Amino acid sequence: MLCFEVKLHLAMDEHWQDPGLTQRVPGRGLEAEKTRPRLTEPMARFQPVPIKHRRRQPRLGCLGLLLIPLVALFAAYFLTPFQTRILLMGVDRAPEGSMVARTDTIILVGIEPLQPRVRMLSIPRDLWVTIPGEGENRINTAHFFAEAKVPGTGPRALQETLRYNFGLNVPFYARVRFEGFVALIDAMGGITLDLPEPMAGYDAGQHHLDGTQALAFVRNRTGSDDFFRMAHGQLLLKAAFRQMLKPASWPRIPAVLLAATQVVDTNVPTWLWPRLALALLRAGPDGIETHVLGREMVTPFTTSGGANVLLPNWDLIRPMVQEMFGS
Repeated sequence: MLCFEVKLHLAMDEHWQDPGLTQRVPGRGLEAEKTRPRLTEPMARFQPVPIKHRRRQPRLGCLGLLLIPLVALFAAYFLTPFQTRILLMGVDRAPEGSMVARTDTIILVGIEPLQPRVRMLSIPRDLWVTIPGEGENRINTAHFFAEAKVPGTGPRALQETLRYNFGLNVPFYARVRFEGFVALIDAMGGITLDLPEPMAGYDAGQHHLDGTQALAFVRNRTGSDDFFRMAHGQLLLKAAFRQMLKPASWPRIPAVLLAATQVVDTNVPTWLWPRLALALLRAGPDGIETHVLGREMVTPFTTSGGANVLLPNWDLIRPMVQEMFGS
């Protein structure tokens, strides 16, 4: 068996030679060709096979998969196009330790972060409306009657009054007493007003007011009426917002926040604050729309008790409210 294998290998060697291991001797014919090893690489006789390199696809990994829902939640939180409605109330002076007082400042605020859009509507305090459980009276008395019966129920009573008469649900509120308003403005270092025309005894131009002067400004009705007073309040709110956006006022932010926590009563949940703050910053002071229930929407009237009030024209008021805040 071994002899057969040797003969077979010899036979194969006689009839086959690797062309990669042979070369011709110069000057001789093909019959004189002989073989000798070439000084080449052992693998030279094999043809190279091209290999295509695939690009590695980017992988998100566990961290990327975790970030996707977080980004989605973040976008939904800040940009979901639903409107947040807040009732701003300025409460008149009340007995020490109580809130039994009228709301002489009533402002509806609607905030839509996606637009962004911020709208304010001031309601006259003498508007004659139906107060659930009390009958007809000025709208600013709803808070007073409720607080006199059950302390702490004033905001809810005014919210119900708005729902009943305006057909508008306002779930959140912010309430500040006028004494607290003074402390808040003083914490800001006063406020600078840029009056486009003479107002509340001040000439047109810039005026810097402290807290007491600012309160007198928003409550002043000398030579005017409640409609002018409402415009004063809106102008001061926008001026305060504009002032706190200036870098020079930023060192006062901690003191302002501390004063706000002491004088402002609100049911706006803390998880909504960043969303509302971002909307306000995106809108800016000049992006805030301010409106009042105008004189053409009410009719002056004297009650049987001699009170001067304003009868609402609901055919004009409700379409305006629905356009601003929805149904």
